[in-house]
Amino acid sequence: MITVATLGPEKSHAWQAASLYATGARIRLYPHTRALIQAFVSGEVQLAIVPIYNTREGENKQYFRLFDKIRSGYWIDNIVLDSHLSLGVFDADDRAGDLELLIGKPSVFRQCEEYIGSTFEDIALMSVQNLERAMEEVRQQGTAHRGVIDTEEMLRAHGLHIIEREVVPHNRTRYAVLGPELAVATGYDATVFITKPLDDRVGMLVDILGEFSRRGINILDLRSENDIKTQKLQIYIEAEGHIHDRVLSEAVQHIEERVIQQKGVIRLLGSFPRVDMRTKHIRSFGFIGTGDMSRWFADRLESEGYRVLLTGRTTRLRPEEMIDLVDVVVVCVPISATAETVRTFGPLIDDGKALILLAGESETTLQAALESTGEGVEVMLVHNLWGPQAATMKDKNAIVVRTPRSGRFCSEFEAFLYKHGADIYHDSPSRHDLLMGVGQKLPTVISVALAMTLQENGITADDIASHSTLTSLYPILAMARVHSQNPQTYAEIMATSGDSRKIVRDFVGNMKRVVEMADNACIRELSELINTNSTHLTRDFLEARMAQAKAVDEVLGRMT
Repeated sequence: MITVATLGPEKSHAWQAASLYATGARIRLYPHTRALIQAFVSGEVQLAIVPIYNTREGENKQYFRLFDKIRSGYWIDNIVLDSHLSLGVFDADDRAGDLELLIGKPSVFRQCEEYIGSTFEDIALMSVQNLERAMEEVRQQGTAHRGVIDTEEMLRAHGLHIIEREVVPHNRTRYAVLGPELAVATGYDATVFITKPLDDRVGMLVDILGEFSRRGINILDLRSENDIKTQKLQIYIEAEGHIHDRVLSEAVQHIEERVIQQKGVIRLLGSFPRVDMRTKHIRSFGFIGTGDMSRWFADRLESEGYRVLLTGRTTRLRPEEMIDLVDVVVVCVPISATAETVRTFGPLIDDGKALILLAGESETTLQAALESTGEGVEVMLVHNLWGPQAATMKDKNAIVVRTPRSGRFCSEFEAFLYKHGADIYHDSPSRHDLLMGVGQKLPTVISVALAMTLQENGITADDIASHSTLTSLYPILAMARVHSQNPQTYAEIMATSGDSRKIVRDFVGNMKRVVEMADNACIRELSELINTNSTHLTRDFLEARMAQAKAVDEVLGRMT
């Protein structure tokens, strides 16, 4: 029979966590964390259950140092347990206002700090490691006006009377499971490391984080502490991914060899199925559309532990069948087909679910969504300004258009974007389409018209290269981008409706005005027009864009 070490007494939260994790195992109880870690290290037990984080008191600061003592074995799993605490008394007639002394473990008192402060004006606290022994002593010395805070199960097991339940709401504890062998990868994992004491170097912590960040690896937890003996820095890191994942193992190797420059200084504590202390409302996503962008999002949602189904014209699972199986339906199809897809499948979505539109056109699409779904269906549009070639969302723009029916499912998807580094901007439907006229439609129209003009005038690629300044190459670069990728995508961008059309029409009208002024040599009027434009754009904007332009010029200069 397997033996598990955890903190006593019997019926405590740690005992409940061990019983839940290893049903039928022999549970050996210890008075404090140091003792149970030592039992695991010495081989007295096969598994150890250690409390490491509580939503009320934060991390268990002891375990940072205690883990450093583990030379064999790994952190292999986690248990998250709701920590229900109750107030019990020895004498049935006692009430909260009668109590003169409260007994409990140090961690319990930290979790109950708010409750104790608001409930008792002046009461003595007896913080103990061995709760069972303390209760025995109270019974020997006198039980009147004495109370204990712990689990209801433990209080009842020792004959106390419960006078108040759930004294601390929203109280959850995370327990680490220590075992002899590294856990296998599940696809939704986390890995923990601890460093040896490090030599000082300016910017080391920032550089370490940067290596994870640029590879798209999210840091779940990071703490640092000075080693007691040497007072050198030690760093604890919990990162998303399994140590056997190539991107994570390469990051660790690079940090050790190139950033810290001390080989063997990073020690693996373990990899395990990822635990999320936050409440997730969404369990599953279903995509209508199987293109590259759908698969791009599906991969990242699956890495967050969501179940994802992809459906389209060629999949065995049909969209109408998938809708019943998921919490959130995501429509990710070409712009020209989005509204019709929504009208077809929107009526099949039950109340209590959500419809998220990954689309580049807002007003028409959202109108179709709100009209074709029930009042109980959440609706939101997200326009991601990146393509499936992007490695991560970090520093990419995401436009979020919420509706009066955007609820907690929509907020959770928005939180997913934020977590992965997207820069989120909120628009109204009309504002989104107007600004996308500037950001996408107008540059695309200009690029296509420019290519047509070059062709009509017999201007070749060699002609452009020989007669362009670095600055005049900017529109050529945009033209090349449009004409070297999927023409259907850019055709649909140009054909979008809504206020984006206004931007193009206004541009055409202003172009005619400027051409007429230039043809008539209206130098003063043109100069005044440029000054007016500069004032509207603001000096800060122009200086920032000039800095970007100079950076582009430097790159282009090296290429010519």
